[in-house]
Amino acid sequence: MSQSLPNLFSPITLGPVTLRNRILSTGHMTGMISAGVPTPAFSAYHAARAVGGSGLIITESAAVHPTSNAYNIQLTNPAVVDALGEAAEAVKREGCAIFGQLGHGGRETHSGTDGSRPAAFGPSAIATERFHVMPRAMSKSMIADIAGAFGEAAKAYEAAGYQGLEIMASHGLLMAQFMNPEANLRTDEYGGSRENRLRFVREVIAAIRERVGRRLALGIRISADELNARGLETPEVLHICKELDGDGTLDFFDICGGSMSGLGGSVHVVPPMNYEAGYLAPASGEIRKAVSAAVFVAGRINDVRSAEAIVAGGLADVCGMTRAQICDPQMAIKAAEDRLDDIRACIGCNQACIGHMQAGFPISCIQHPETGREARFGVRRMSKAPMKVLVAGGGPAGMKAAVVAAERGHQVALCEAAGELGGQVKLARQLPGRDEFGGLVTNLAAEMERAGVEVRLNTKVTRDLVEAEAPDAVILATGSVPHTPDHLILDGGHVVHAAKVLEGANVGTRVVIADWRCDWVGLGLAERLARDGCYVRLAVNGYMPGHSIQQYTRDRWIGELHKLGVEITPFARLVGGDDEAAYFEHTTSGEPIVFEEVDTLVTATGAETDLELERALAGWPGEVWMVGDAVAPRTCEEAVLEGLKVGSALGGGDLAPADAPLRLSAAE
Repeated sequence: MSQSLPNLFSPITLGPVTLRNRILSTGHMTGMISAGVPTPAFSAYHAARAVGGSGLIITESAAVHPTSNAYNIQLTNPAVVDALGEAAEAVKREGCAIFGQLGHGGRETHSGTDGSRPAAFGPSAIATERFHVMPRAMSKSMIADIAGAFGEAAKAYEAAGYQGLEIMASHGLLMAQFMNPEANLRTDEYGGSRENRLRFVREVIAAIRERVGRRLALGIRISADELNARGLETPEVLHICKELDGDGTLDFFDICGGSMSGLGGSVHVVPPMNYEAGYLAPASGEIRKAVSAAVFVAGRINDVRSAEAIVAGGLADVCGMTRAQICDPQMAIKAAEDRLDDIRACIGCNQACIGHMQAGFPISCIQHPETGREARFGVRRMSKAPMKVLVAGGGPAGMKAAVVAAERGHQVALCEAAGELGGQVKLARQLPGRDEFGGLVTNLAAEMERAGVEVRLNTKVTRDLVEAEAPDAVILATGSVPHTPDHLILDGGHVVHAAKVLEGANVGTRVVIADWRCDWVGLGLAERLARDGCYVRLAVNGYMPGHSIQQYTRDRWIGELHKLGVEITPFARLVGGDDEAAYFEHTTSGEPIVFEEVDTLVTATGAETDLELERALAGWPGEVWMVGDAVAPRTCEEAVLEGLKVGSALGGGDLAPADAPLRLSAAE
């Protein structure tokens, strides 16, 4: 057991189940479901966290009734029990406990399986803000039917070998709607007083206990504060938890925050890096003082030392560290062995985890793209033909390629022209609230050191250097350079590329940002310049600022810009500028948009591939591979993923046909 984290690595008993430690992977959608049935990737994904030492895994919520389509697992399909059973067996085999999650979205629904919008149901006909749904008030017979469905779902999980269940009463979903006097305006026995508003929840608990008794642990997930207009707040949630705890039917309360019903509350469902680590722990601590059952808490707990402090301080008994284990599946076992410096820390970017899920793809991690790809990249295979490898460029792509190649037995040297590693991450981390993004570089640098990569700073790779070193393979991770469109009509005026602003270029007090990228650059520059006292107008070549990045990250940021007085103009294509104005045109109507009295026009117009070394190596007989922006300018996610792929391919490794363009022939 860990000497430095004794509380986190002490066992705890929940009903009939004893957890080996207090580290939890909370229920979250993986995108690894096909036609309502978990795929083999689902089992492999959860098994990787069990192998990595997690104490408890709660798998994603299943729809218990046909009136809810908020979840992907459809328990009415008999094949689901077999698939869940495979996951349960794989997880329990490693000494980790596994619980299922049962839920109903109620009015929080947006599309059916065929793309049409199904009828939504809730306690009352109260519209939602996020999905713009007007539900139909549920009849008493439907309420009874759904409560019974929770019981039948519990039987299915027991048949699959699960050891416990969690009821979803969080995030503004159906049971939260019944508990919330703003969403429940019923005048029958299910509305009005707190006792009546808790009636449906108690009937669900009773139905589950009737079907599975005390053979399974049973708990409830609840938002300590929905952090949304007309949402449940902590004082009411505290009373709810006390009353449910008094029934003696629950083994734990799983505390989270936020609500699906509004854009403000939904940010807290998967809070981005701008929120303080463990920011919901004080609320869970209040609940823990008031109840006898165990209390879990989640919400930006990405460091085991923070988790230890939460448990030691009596704020919770178990810590949800979901993204932390997406980023490093072996986090728990490293912590148990006091190898804290070896843990790859989650940076809360939301890009490949919740970002992938919301886009309809399996979740992954920009730092650890092996996540979600366990079947292909979960085990590092030693090369049958070790090579001497030279990596040109010390950004995320080059660093990941170097790590993977070295771990597979290759002799690897990485050369970086600048005096520090990081590439464009060095710029990203300078924006307000984005300093944690620099952890990506810190993590990869530590991995390179452990893998034995030779790092040479202030060393630009040239054709002469390559010929002198005589490597078997060169990996081009030379990145990109700022791009300014050729079509712009610029007649004087102060025009500065976004990258130069991040590097310290001066700007005037009245700034227009031409945001072609629609990502963190425009948002971050607008916030930074506004905080510096500039009058900022953000002109976006898209639907909204940040429309190409994950929703929760974007929505929080837009709220900050509103508070700072930044003016936002969407659908704006940059045309040019002069010493008095910046000129745009509407992207759909073509009508002019003119911003007058402009001191500086900042162009966030992207980047283009740096081709200098690629051209210099034309005809060189060794292997030449490209990764990241050296292929085409994109994001850190693609850079690290391609580093993984090329590092895995060197010396007779595996490379899928779709990855073939990453390698150049000598003729090129």
